[in-house]
Amino acid sequence: MRSITLYTEEIDDAEEAVEELVEQLSGFELAKNSVAIVFIEEELEYDEFYAELRKKSDIPVIGCTAMAMLLGEEGYCGGGISVMILTDDECEFSAEIVENLTKDNYEERITDAYKAASSRLPEKEKLIISYGVLVKGEKDVYGDGLVATLDKASGGTPIFGGLASEAFNFTGSMVFYNEKIIENGQVMLLISGNIKPKYLTINSIDNKSRFSFEITKSKGNEIQKLGKETFVEALRNQDFIVDKEEVMGDYLLSPFVVTIEQPNGEKVEAARTLSFFNLEKETGTFLGATPEGSYLSIGIISRDAVQSSLERGFDLIKGMLEGEEGYNTLLCTTCVGRFLALASDVRVEAKICTDKKPDGFSLMGMYSYGEFCPIKGERSGKDYNMFHNFTFVILAF
Repeated sequence: MRSITLYTEEIDDAEEAVEELVEQLSGFELAKNSVAIVFIEEELEYDEFYAELRKKSDIPVIGCTAMAMLLGEEGYCGGGISVMILTDDECEFSAEIVENLTKDNYEERITDAYKAASSRLPEKEKLIISYGVLVKGEKDVYGDGLVATLDKASGGTPIFGGLASEAFNFTGSMVFYNEKIIENGQVMLLISGNIKPKYLTINSIDNKSRFSFEITKSKGNEIQKLGKETFVEALRNQDFIVDKEEVMGDYLLSPFVVTIEQPNGEKVEAARTLSFFNLEKETGTFLGATPEGSYLSIGIISRDAVQSSLERGFDLIKGMLEGEEGYNTLLCTTCVGRFLALASDVRVEAKICTDKKPDGFSLMGMYSYGEFCPIKGERSGKDYNMFHNFTFVILAF
């Protein structure tokens, strides 16, 4: 599959933005089948942009808002519009979007959307690229719900992507598919044909604190009790901030770590971001699942760990691609927690991406409120579709 990345800083004049993007396509030939993945700054009027884009091309578009983007040529982009066009004669693309997801309906709606997209493909898909919207309240769907439902519906097809983000206001995230713009939903792109995706999850948590409690009562992504104490009581006794309900911004640099047990008994460790407290019930809600019986600990994240883990990750992905043919595209998702850990040196990740990516590869990525990527079990070697926080995930195809 061939690909190309495009970028413009222009967000005020939709016509000019599209002209700049189209100009960068000069000399790039499209194959029989094409699709565009687009990351946008939240202040862009997407409907105006898409209307202008439609005048130039009928290529399907999926994507989401992003607080910042990574590009192989430009490096770090704090806003604007980034585009990756995928094109191939031997691959087929099929997309769907689902909206108004709640904890009561998400399994049925995501499954129906997957079935609709899958039914249009000539054969079973080999990769799903998907973006969703952040948990904002107790009735919203947590990241594991989006991934697990799509995993079940597809029978374990690799799922890559993440949660849309914006400039830390936690209200402006959106996903989109062509003209449809959704503030509470999920978009999915299924790819079949001549594609053999490779993926890697890079964890930047290099140590843990002495904080460790068994989750004795929880439901989905809500922890009710740690040991014999309520969740809020346990954190209060450890001098954590528990005096307000909306706390995601306060805990972005304090990743909690849980162990997720798979159906075959294998355990896989994952980081989790605390989103908000219910101070009346003294519970805590996370962006990802926090199952009973797991042990909850606190991870330590640092700028050095962010940098060194990413350098190792690119060396690993290069090793995975050595001797392989037909690969020229890297799609990345990285956590906003890593962004904060970099403090004043926010361009570090982008520079590593630009410096370390294989020659001739297109690369595009975005900063996310949660990452979707398979992770390999240490015991079985089996890949499990998982929702992550505080990670950098890479997809090569």
